[in-house]
Amino acid sequence: MIKIRVQSDDKGLAEVEAVSKGCWVDARNLGKEDLFRLESEFGIAGELLTDVMDADEQARIEKEDEYTAIIVRLPVYDESNEVPFYTLPLGIVLFSDKIVTICQRSSDALEDVLRNRIRGFSIKNKSAFVLNLLGRGAFTFLKYLKELNKRTNIIKNELQKSIKNNELIQLLSIQKSLVFFTTSIKSNELLLEKLQKSPLIRFKEDEKELLEDVVVENRQAIEMANIYSSILTGTMDAFASVISNNLNIVMKRLTIVSIVLMIPTLIFSLYGMNVNLPLTDIPGIGGGIILFSLLAAIMGAILLNVDRKKRAKALKVIRRKREKK
Repeated sequence: MIKIRVQSDDKGLAEVEAVSKGCWVDARNLGKEDLFRLESEFGIAGELLTDVMDADEQARIEKEDEYTAIIVRLPVYDESNEVPFYTLPLGIVLFSDKIVTICQRSSDALEDVLRNRIRGFSIKNKSAFVLNLLGRGAFTFLKYLKELNKRTNIIKNELQKSIKNNELIQLLSIQKSLVFFTTSIKSNELLLEKLQKSPLIRFKEDEKELLEDVVVENRQAIEMANIYSSILTGTMDAFASVISNNLNIVMKRLTIVSIVLMIPTLIFSLYGMNVNLPLTDIPGIGGGIILFSLLAAIMGAILLNVDRKKRAKALKVIRRKREKK
């Protein structure tokens, strides 16, 4: 879908039918017809459109004969997707008389621009438009990172009550989102460094200060993404250790039960053979064998339990000695 908007003093951005000087061509959720129109009517190269539609395309800036193209990574939220928080490339094509933005899906950063939520925003100044859009993208990254951290804390509280596969899968999804965010934010950082040095876009003095603010926000987003990713990795490792420890406890208990049951099984197996064995001629020997087997099993359980307590006490003593040292 392609929509054309112009700056209106009283109503912000107004949608119009025809392309005019100083307009903003907003292209989102594109189909084949929209891509063909962008290439034929607006003169955008098919290679650039292919790059923008590639979900893995990295941020960059390049100069063509009729326009300057910038590709930046923006965060996107889609609850229906396997990984709800991910990133997509946004193409910003700067012509001499208009601005064209191209993105596969809608993003909160574009919606903020559309809803006029940026103070002093104007589409007439191309360099300021780019900086405001990049700044809103960094702000959206920070907002989504805080939301991911909240979701992580909620899932951790659920896992402390009961470890389930669903919660672990959700943590894995959040970890994927953090990886996507970290990679995209670093790619945007390289783009911002090029903008500071590149002569393709010339910024005024006040715009250079805005560019510095965008760089600071982008670095803050990188640090937050790295911190949250480290915390999540440590959390998943801790829960993996808990799961492994619980499994060891269950296996230990099952081993003790197996050893205890092995004693009566051995006795009954011996007296189940078709050969002459001691005490088989005594009347009521069957009940005696059963009673002896039970007593032997109980004694084995007691001995194993006492041995376990001794090992636990020995470990406590060793820990105390280490702490004193």
